[in-house]
Amino acid sequence: MIELYESQRAMRNMRKAAMQRGVVAVLDVGTSKIACLVLRFDGVDPAGADVGSMAGQAGFRVIGAATTRSRGVRFGEIEAMAETERAIRTAVQAAQKMAGIRVDHVIACFSGAGPRSYGLAGEVDLDGTVVTEQDVSRVLSACDVPDYGPGREVLHAQPVNFALDHRSGLSDPRGQMGTRLATDMHMVTVEAAAVQNLAHAVRRCDLELAGVASSAYVSGVSALVEDEQELGAACVDMGGGTTGISIFMKKHMIYADGVAMGGDHVTSDISLGLQVPVATAERLKTFLGGVVATGMDDREMIDLEGETGDWEHDRRQVSRAELIGIMRPRVEEILEEVRVRLDAAGFEHLPSQQIVLTGGGSQIPGLDGLASKILGQQVRLGRPMRVHGLPQAATGPGFASAVGMCLFAAHPQDEWWDFELPVEKYPARSLRRAVKWFKDNW
Repeated sequence: MIELYESQRAMRNMRKAAMQRGVVAVLDVGTSKIACLVLRFDGVDPAGADVGSMAGQAGFRVIGAATTRSRGVRFGEIEAMAETERAIRTAVQAAQKMAGIRVDHVIACFSGAGPRSYGLAGEVDLDGTVVTEQDVSRVLSACDVPDYGPGREVLHAQPVNFALDHRSGLSDPRGQMGTRLATDMHMVTVEAAAVQNLAHAVRRCDLELAGVASSAYVSGVSALVEDEQELGAACVDMGGGTTGISIFMKKHMIYADGVAMGGDHVTSDISLGLQVPVATAERLKTFLGGVVATGMDDREMIDLEGETGDWEHDRRQVSRAELIGIMRPRVEEILEEVRVRLDAAGFEHLPSQQIVLTGGGSQIPGLDGLASKILGQQVRLGRPMRVHGLPQAATGPGFASAVGMCLFAAHPQDEWWDFELPVEKYPARSLRRAVKWFKDNW
């Protein structure tokens, strides 16, 4: 935990330095595409720009954007390092060319890696009568971290609520008076190998990794409107290889999980069911797919052009109803899995039951109707928040996590490593171990 604390602090400092220099890139490493956005920070936030729905948007604009087909990534995790490195280089170079500027630091997000959520609590007596930064550090360090098992890393550790004496629901207790401070912290752990592989891939591209985040978290930041983040809502980010789930309450993520299924599974079902190449299956899904069949669909015929050389096989026709019949069971399976995860999190006990679908896989026609039957009544399709300078091509649901990364870079929420760790918490060897970890991984 201490090594991770040190490395996250180092990344946070790197990000601060990059933002002071004015340019940073965000990288969304997905199963179906790798997106890179280059941000310029002008550093002048007009008064009040850090509150309200435009929080953090006034301070930056997108000056370069590029996407490339993802290669070497499966289920949101890197499978072939050289392929992924080439894809990241392609995306970053194209974005740099558009921006006309060189980028050294990137902040990356990824899905998959089996996220798990933990709720921690801690409380301490205050040294004086006013809550200081040091008191917040002490109460966060007092949280009893569970044994999350070997081979896992903490990706996010955010204080979601503070209580001072008998007053709860405080977002920032610093400067207030009291005698006893308590906190609730939300922690997300992921498989360590996935983070290390991502850091290694970025390093191989001659870039510095200045931060990592979970796709499920940043998608929720960009796709949920302010009221939904405040009152409670779930964001379901349907990507190519994974479907990320995050639940927000009081503007903080309080639960994260993922399902290792996504839009690519629907494509492979079409490819197997209709015996067509994967590229053809992807085109059929995108332009003609759906999940609700009507009487018209029996009569609407689709030509399947193939290049196998067998004339009969290459000149087949199927009805749109058949295509829908192949897609619907897989989409239902993904939504059922999401339902199981939401039930496990106790989502039905939240005051608001809003569910927002986003990500590239959410664009299948009729999906919102099917999702409202399986997940609950209040389902809407979410698009990412508009940010300055974002090209029209990057405003769709498939870019929710990339846009969320921009907001995350501009206005990160407080995490445990933003606070100085109290001296008594440091083991004697920890600094040496942290330096070694940093040398090995960076």
